[in-house]
Amino acid sequence: MNFLIYLAAGAVVGLIASRIMQTNSWQGLLIDIIVGVVGAFLAGYFINPLLGIGTMNDAITILTMLVTLTGSVLMIWIVEAVHRQ
Repeated sequence: MNFLIYLAAGAVVGLIASRIMQTNSWQGLLIDIIVGVVGAFLAGYFINPLLGIGTMNDAITILTMLVTLTGSVLMIWIVEAVHRQ
């Protein structure tokens, strides 16, 4: 059951991140979920040690969702930078 909750939270975070980065026109729901999940991983790996705030893997709160959103936006930015090359 937790897996479904994480997928739903990842989809929401990925959707918001794609709207922020204005990439929602070419992304579908599956890509939004992937962006959210990979964003959570990036946030846990890079942002968590700096700020000491957990990611959505620890608990789903407003702060953890913001950290996950930051990781998702960072991931979209990296993908766009690599894609332009």
